[in-house]
Amino acid sequence: MESLPPNAEVRLAVAQCFRTLSTSTDSKDIIPALQTLHSYLDEGPESGTTSVQRAEFKRAHFTRTLQFLVSNIQADWLHGLTAAQRTELWDGLFLRGPPEQALLVLMEGIGELRWVVNFLRGGRLADLLWSFCLEARPSDSPQLRETLLGRIVALPDLTANRLHPNNRPLFLPQQYYPLLATEMLTALERTCQALKDGTDCSLTFVAQTFGKVCIQGHSGEFGHTSLMAPRLSVYTRSDMVWQRVCWKLLENVPQRWVESVLTGLVQAVSGPDALGRIIGNLVLTNKKAQYVITHKLLLLQYKYETRVLRIVLGYLAANRERRPLLIQVLRSVSQAWANPSAVKHTPLEQQLYVSKALLLCVSLLKDSELQELRSDLLQCMLGGMQSHLDSSVVRIRRVGMVVGECLSARMDISGTKLKFEYDQDEETQELLSLMTPITVDEPEADSIYSESRLRPGQVRISSSLTPYNMSGDQEISEASPPRYLRDCLETLISSEDPVRVELSLRVAEGLVRKNVFATREISVQLTKVLLHMEDKYSIKGFLSLRQATMVALIVTDCIQVTQYLTTEFYSLNYSLRQRLDILEVLALAAQELSKPITEKGNSSIGIAASTDLTPYPGDNPVHWRQEVEKRIQSKTKRLRKGATQPAAKATPNRYAPVAGHFFFPLLRNYDKPQVTFDLLGSDHLVLGRLIHTLGLFMHLAVNAPVIAAQMGRALLDFVWAVRYHADQMVRRGVLFAVCSVFLSMNSQNLLVDLSDQLFETRTWLADVAEGDPDADCRSLAIQSLVLLDKSLKKQLQDQQALGLET
Repeated sequence: MESLPPNAEVRLAVAQCFRTLSTSTDSKDIIPALQTLHSYLDEGPESGTTSVQRAEFKRAHFTRTLQFLVSNIQADWLHGLTAAQRTELWDGLFLRGPPEQALLVLMEGIGELRWVVNFLRGGRLADLLWSFCLEARPSDSPQLRETLLGRIVALPDLTANRLHPNNRPLFLPQQYYPLLATEMLTALERTCQALKDGTDCSLTFVAQTFGKVCIQGHSGEFGHTSLMAPRLSVYTRSDMVWQRVCWKLLENVPQRWVESVLTGLVQAVSGPDALGRIIGNLVLTNKKAQYVITHKLLLLQYKYETRVLRIVLGYLAANRERRPLLIQVLRSVSQAWANPSAVKHTPLEQQLYVSKALLLCVSLLKDSELQELRSDLLQCMLGGMQSHLDSSVVRIRRVGMVVGECLSARMDISGTKLKFEYDQDEETQELLSLMTPITVDEPEADSIYSESRLRPGQVRISSSLTPYNMSGDQEISEASPPRYLRDCLETLISSEDPVRVELSLRVAEGLVRKNVFATREISVQLTKVLLHMEDKYSIKGFLSLRQATMVALIVTDCIQVTQYLTTEFYSLNYSLRQRLDILEVLALAAQELSKPITEKGNSSIGIAASTDLTPYPGDNPVHWRQEVEKRIQSKTKRLRKGATQPAAKATPNRYAPVAGHFFFPLLRNYDKPQVTFDLLGSDHLVLGRLIHTLGLFMHLAVNAPVIAAQMGRALLDFVWAVRYHADQMVRRGVLFAVCSVFLSMNSQNLLVDLSDQLFETRTWLADVAEGDPDADCRSLAIQSLVLLDKSLKKQLQDQQALGLET
């Protein structure tokens, strides 16, 4: 009899083991079956299996074996094994073999905690990452990599959702992400050794893991501050292979995650030399990295400490190839500092941040570079000083004086130096100290300034002075809140008094809701002021107060304010944050208007009464999913015995007559990219929120069947073009919108008005439910299919019933 081919032989042997484990309870049969499965993971001739058989088992039968073991977790024969036998024969199968297959199976059966903990503590994450570093690894699908990446990065979230409140400490972010960082360092160490031995490696998967952890906001727990950055700094200090590995790691981080990785690194490294060793010349080869380092960290964001500025600019100055970027940065920073409009309209903190960047750039210039830039710096100094000295804010004038002194001293124009009289404080001392280069690698780099930095005549207050107890004092405010809406508007427009502005903002919502006629006279003007208003006085609860007033304005004067906001959404010179604000207040106002008119509520509560539906699925997915489920249940018929419940009575609301004013203007101009706004291009965050907001408007129009039918047709036409968008949040928004159409349109309108689109829509939903890599997208697609099928079934039943009656 001819011997069977290896694949058939392995398949028969595994099937026989499964039958034995399923039917037998005798340990004499159970133990050999488990040992047979183990033999396909053992290396060497003593295992009794060939390398071809082992490869076939790992390829086609390992996952099935683990799934079979998890499904038999309660089998009697398992409890009959001794602890040593369970560790060797049961646990050993999970802790050997392809780690990615083991992780996926364990995450499916996450209720069994012990094997997941053993997997993590046994170094299997490092094995998994290392297996993807090997160039000789068998080819795998992008779907497998995406699934593994999601499981590895989101493991604390997945376990918390499934196990709460029985979660394990190892699964908490503060323990898991340092563990993941350690495993990643182990994989990188193996890569370095393999390269030294002449083996080719790939860092693509490790870089994707690195980037995704950072983009999800776990760079702190992941070890930037306590593990990754310090260790990489030490490893790269004397080992060139480690440097090349780090450079390749950063090069392979996907573009959309580069910013999160770099911002984490510049805050965690000890100095510019360490940053240069870790990222190399990435700023020269990667456009996104160059934008982040030379523009965003210096001109668009101003939340970082001075040491971060020293590290970033010192990194640019430390290398001959990177120094041209330092000159480029100096030109852009000097223009920003001298811009009169920026001095008037940007926050003081940002102006101070730009001033620090300018002084640091000048301190890092060589004499030859300074001569080339002398005319530019002179123009910056004269124009910028004039803009700062013309300001009515004392701190801004003082910053202009200090920077002017420092620039004139550095340029040494005709041997004369500018000198101003101003009060010395810590802020001015810090600015003056930036002209003296220091080594930020030392821990005391940002320590308190020493006595030697004091100027002649400056005296430190001695700490032997006894402070006076003022704990019982109360601040007396002479300002009173405005009583009339026009006074409130005037204060918000022209007042420079922080107290009066705060008082006006706090009473604005109440005045709007109490004075309907006065509100309608200035509603658009007040909305415009609030939309452009910034928190320059650090008012507590500023965003909530501003948002609540805008919602009240929409509710009070719906058509005028809605027309203004929907028009401004596509206008020029608005930031993405302002466009998102427009969508959010429109959504909250629509929810408030959709409440039944008979419901008596306290109008002064404002925003708190309007947030029962989350404006965006990414903010609180559980809540909006519950709302969809509730509506699905209400549209599902059930036959049961006993007394019938009375049907819910429909009640009028204020949203139905004006739903079109919220919905249709937002569908205009979406495909026309503006100078600063490309909805179908790079601004996919706004696109996702726009689609979800339109879906919410559709969801709330359930009691207006005529307008709901028109909205449903328009919404399906709009989302059809972006149904396969690369961003998962956009796809979730599309599916939420489709689900809202099926929820809000009655079955007759669905079949009559959308008959041409239903077949294609159903086919697309089936594809998404089966193959989309995002679990929420698959879930929404399944819910949409259920709604569509029930609506069509109901319409056919109604038509049959009508035919019988006739």
